[in-house]
Amino acid sequence: MNDAQKRRFDLVLVWKLDRWGRSVADSMRNIQELDSLGVKFLAVTQNIGTEESSPMARFMLIIMSAFAELERELIRERTVAGVKAARENGKTLGRPRRVFRRDEAIKLRGEGLSWRAIAKQMEVPVSTVVDACRCAELVPPLSVPE
Repeated sequence: MNDAQKRRFDLVLVWKLDRWGRSVADSMRNIQELDSLGVKFLAVTQNIGTEESSPMARFMLIIMSAFAELERELIRERTVAGVKAARENGKTLGRPRRVFRRDEAIKLRGEGLSWRAIAKQMEVPVSTVVDACRCAELVPPLSVPE
């Protein structure tokens, strides 16, 4: 919107209207702001936009925004229901944790090996090694009383 106010472009082009806003109100508010700034709006695949000032074009824009919001909410509901059903069936969701010897990685790093060399030797991604070792630096080692 800052660039629109500075008149850096004169058209906003989106693939579908549902990619533009989260709700009808949000979409329409932003489209009206663009329109007041002299910036046209066009959803390519639906061939709707603000280039026409007819009441029917505005009506179609509002109706299509409502359908886009409905579609987005239905997808969200189905996703939430699917995740809930999977959990109820005992499925573990998310990426599996990588199991490797963090102490070995820390020892290799102390010997001067690069993150990449350690990751290659331990057969895990570099980011996994870096995250695990940096996390270990934040946690002080346990001290054993003598």
